[in-house]
Amino acid sequence: MNGKQKAHIEFTLNGERAEVAFAPHKTLLEVLREDLSLTGTKHGCELGECGTCAVLLDGRSVLSCLVLGLDAEGRSVQTVEGLADAAGLHPLQETFADTGAAQCGYCTPGFLLVAKELLAHNDNPSREEIKEALSGNLCRCTGYIKIYEAVELAAARMRGEEMELPREAVYGLE
Repeated sequence: MNGKQKAHIEFTLNGERAEVAFAPHKTLLEVLREDLSLTGTKHGCELGECGTCAVLLDGRSVLSCLVLGLDAEGRSVQTVEGLADAAGLHPLQETFADTGAAQCGYCTPGFLLVAKELLAHNDNPSREEIKEALSGNLCRCTGYIKIYEAVELAAARMRGEEMELPREAVYGLE
C-alpha cells in the first residue's frame, strides 16, 4: 500500500452517522482530532498511561491513542463534544463546573467520559468505586477531591436527588 491510499469507514459519532477517510495507520485519537476536527479529545502521553484521550466506544471507555481508527468501523464513538444535547450540558459537565473540578481543563474530557461510563452502570457509586473507575486518568491540578465530588453530585442529580455542593466549592475554599 502506498502512502496515498486512504481507509474509509462509516460509524456513529456522537449519535450521528459519520464517514471519514484517513491514512490507515492513524489512531482513533488522530482521526477524531485531525480528520474530523473534534479537538475536545486531547493528546496526552500517547502511551495509554494518562487517560486524557478517553472516549466511549460502544459505551465503554477506551484510550483513543491505543485504538486504530479502523477499529471504529460500524461502531459507536462518543467524544466530549457529544455529552451536551439540545437540552443543555450533561450533569457531569455541570457539576465539574459547579465544584471547580476542572482547573486547567486539559484532562477534563477524559474524566467526563470515564465518569459517564461509570454512572451508566452504577447510578450510586461509592467514593471508592469512583476512585477505582477514574484511576486511569491523571490530573496535575486538582488533587482529585473536587473531581470525585463532581461525580458524586452528578450521580445524585441524575437520580433526581438534591445534594449540596461541598462547602469548599461554594466558597472557593481549599
